[in-house]
Amino acid sequence: MKFTLSWLKDHLETDASLEDICAKLTAIGLEVEDVDDKAAFKPFVIAKVVSAEQHPNADKLRVLMVDTGKGDPIQVVCGAPNARTGLVGAFAAPGTYVPGIDVTLAVGTIRGVESRGMMCSEKELEISDNHDGIIDLPADAPVGQSYAAYAGLDDPVIEINLTPNRPDCTSIFGIARDLAAAGLGTLKPPKAPSFAVEGETPVKVTLDLGGDDHLCPGFALRLVRGVKNGPSPRWMQQRLIAIGLRPINALVDITNYMTFDQGRPLHVFDAAKVKGNLVVRRAAEGETVLALDTREYTLNPSNVVIADDNGVESIGGIMGGEHSGCDADTTDVLIESALWDPMNIAKSGRSHGIITDARYRFERGVDPEYMVPGLERATELVLELCGGTAAKTDVVGYKGYDAKVVDFPFTDVKRLTGLDVSSDESVDILTRLGFKVSGSGERVSVAVPSWRPDVDGKADLVEEVMRIHGVDNIKPAPLESHGAVNGRILTTLQIRSRLAKRALASRGMMEAVTWSFIPKAHAELFGGGAASLALSNPIAADMSDMRPSLLPGLLAAAQRNADKGYGDVALFEVSGTYENDRPEGQRRVAGGVRRGTASLAGAGRLWSNAAKGGGKPVDVYDAKADALAVIEACGLPMGNVQIEAGAPAWYHPGRSGTIKMGPKVVLGYFGEFHPKALGALDVSGALAGFEIYVDAMPDPKKKATRTKPALDLSPFQAVKRDFAFVVDKTVDAGAIVRAATGADRKLIAGVTVFDVFEGASLGEGKKSIAIEVVIQPTDKTLTDEDFEALTAKIVGNVVKTTGGTLRA
Repeated sequence: MKFTLSWLKDHLETDASLEDICAKLTAIGLEVEDVDDKAAFKPFVIAKVVSAEQHPNADKLRVLMVDTGKGDPIQVVCGAPNARTGLVGAFAAPGTYVPGIDVTLAVGTIRGVESRGMMCSEKELEISDNHDGIIDLPADAPVGQSYAAYAGLDDPVIEINLTPNRPDCTSIFGIARDLAAAGLGTLKPPKAPSFAVEGETPVKVTLDLGGDDHLCPGFALRLVRGVKNGPSPRWMQQRLIAIGLRPINALVDITNYMTFDQGRPLHVFDAAKVKGNLVVRRAAEGETVLALDTREYTLNPSNVVIADDNGVESIGGIMGGEHSGCDADTTDVLIESALWDPMNIAKSGRSHGIITDARYRFERGVDPEYMVPGLERATELVLELCGGTAAKTDVVGYKGYDAKVVDFPFTDVKRLTGLDVSSDESVDILTRLGFKVSGSGERVSVAVPSWRPDVDGKADLVEEVMRIHGVDNIKPAPLESHGAVNGRILTTLQIRSRLAKRALASRGMMEAVTWSFIPKAHAELFGGGAASLALSNPIAADMSDMRPSLLPGLLAAAQRNADKGYGDVALFEVSGTYENDRPEGQRRVAGGVRRGTASLAGAGRLWSNAAKGGGKPVDVYDAKADALAVIEACGLPMGNVQIEAGAPAWYHPGRSGTIKMGPKVVLGYFGEFHPKALGALDVSGALAGFEIYVDAMPDPKKKATRTKPALDLSPFQAVKRDFAFVVDKTVDAGAIVRAATGADRKLIAGVTVFDVFEGASLGEGKKSIAIEVVIQPTDKTLTDEDFEALTAKIVGNVVKTTGGTLRA
């Protein structure tokens, strides 16, 4: 929301400085985003041409001697057709930035003649589009003074960030009312319009909404005969230009001015182009209208329109039609001031992608009691600027405003804000804001004014008192202690989510934040796509369904990086996925994707690292290592983790796995991706990923009282022994690891697979799996007999569990 300082002072009697006004606006909740103090116009001064001679080397140029009011005249070369002796205009000296041509002036030579500045046109100063000649001021314009001050171009423009719950401040008058209530001046009451009325408005209005009267609660219409449309006055054009609007003609500019000045959107029809009477109705399916933005819109019954015998003339409350718009030939006009349903306006505007100042106000709620007064004020402006004769106003549908009454206990101010505000001050604040307070004691009744549809209950009234009294008066206070030094604040799930992020980041992966919405085809590809998870109003066609998995978003992000030349990426995300539309259907998942050669080589004698180098593509083992790192970081006992072959259909069937905690609890999946899944996502390259269900991890068991010191290291040297077993190809390496570990859990500190071999020498359907066993004695040095006994136990366990044999 933009406005100029002088415009604000039309409604607010104040001596406050620009800085004080901006500070107070922010303090009362109307945050100032930007202030343009028009410093760019300050260098331009009023100057007089004392002589204008023909340029010796150019027929269309003249050499001017310009009096700037400071010393001797200055020589300027000028090509404007109206450059002449005696002309008074706007001069820019060397070093001045000219916004209309985006140039900082310097002393130059034009066709052999030195020029030390320029006389400016209105377009060069971005005052208007006029560039037919330089600015031509009255002869008595004060030479040497600031042109900006003389022309009213030094009026600062203030822009505030208006929240959706403040429709009353979509008008400059409403902003002035708030500032006056905050003690920064006195509100100037608007003068009641006064003009003669002759005859009836012949065009009648009918509301035909099939019982849905709330879609248009009121409609006022007035005919003004004999107007002369032309440019609006200079002061109005300057204000509209200052806030970013382009002046069109007086009739259109008046409606734009009223929209910002009073928060009352209006529409003006050319009465000669309206055929028959007007009817407010729902649009027919497929009905079209050519709007004022020169675009044709196809309407449907959810849109409310103003129509005549020709068809649709306006999309109600959003945009008028081109057919009945006003132009230079307009002599009779119909001025419309109506009320529209905010929700319907918002939906209609969004469905057609139309953003207008009228829609902005109607979808937030305009003052219903100002419907007719706003029409009166607009009529007065039309008569003042365009002449004519006003007919009687025809009002239909409006039933008046019933003020909402809120029961307000003064004690709630202290309870909700901590501010000590007396009941008298609370009443004074609410009264200054336009609320009507009745009753006495600790509870009063407060009637809400018509321009505050956002105030619904007592908490809203507390907010009004708080912001005017001063939010900065709230004293900071520390949060209450939980009563324990180590009081737990985060839940187990939150803690594990943080630990998972740290673990993946430490493995060289970058955290990504992807959309929770994905295309339906992608959702179906990853096990989703249920109707209950389809969005009723998606922000885009390719964001139609809640995601059942993190992987589609991560794969798409990896591909986008590859398309920009970053093919080796490792991304992870810890966030929510959705199995159904119930609360328990939302899962907490840690997922990751590696692409290209973005692998993290492990340490130790991992058999998969034997040929791994910096350029080796990522594979299933990288994804497995990432997934296990998450589980370990979350504090689960790794001895109970089991890995099985196979995963959901979007993983490669022979290069993927399932991670379980015991036989039943599925912790997640990992692997390379199925080519069909990658093709459907339009993703290519070496890719591997995983998903771990953080919310599926069992809660940690309560720890018994520690009887040992936190760090309990063995004083004895660890010993490593290698074993190789020949087993059927169907046997998982994990089965061998678990069998070897179970031989003696006190002595065996770890078991690692470091080689897998398949060959004809082993026999058909056989493979060799080699493991490294770390033996860590804790209470004595092991003898050869101890090692032989443990070795026999390890071999026996593996043979019994897997049916394999010790390889010779």
